[in-house]
Amino acid sequence: MKIFATIARFLLALVFIVFGLNGFLHFIPQPPPSSDMAQQYFTVMVASHYLMFVFGLQLVAGVLFLSPRTVPLALTIAGPLIVNILLFHALMDPAGIVPGLVVTVLWFVVYWYYRAAFFGIFFTDAQSDRAR
Repeated sequence: MKIFATIARFLLALVFIVFGLNGFLHFIPQPPPSSDMAQQYFTVMVASHYLMFVFGLQLVAGVLFLSPRTVPLALTIAGPLIVNILLFHALMDPAGIVPGLVVTVLWFVVYWYYRAAFFGIFFTDAQSDRAR
């Protein structure tokens, strides 16, 4: 499981770094969204510069995935980004959802390996005493 989680972690780092940098440097051409609603969404996101913040978060999460010590923080930052990706594709552009699903599976693999870091969020001290 450790090897699989490490591979998933580095793939997540690669995805988030590449697509985060692409938001700033535009080295991967992107076709316009297929639906009018998705086009309007992106028009507003670009005009408001909100996407710069999202691309910055992607870049930060990608870099944090590179170090085992910072993976829980990377998972915390990447989680909402992935939810946004999934919701965008589910609601506005279903044809492009597959990469988002792959990233989601990778996220859960890495999360499962680092789940102990999140123990305090899901359990109180009294529950953790009973679990031991």
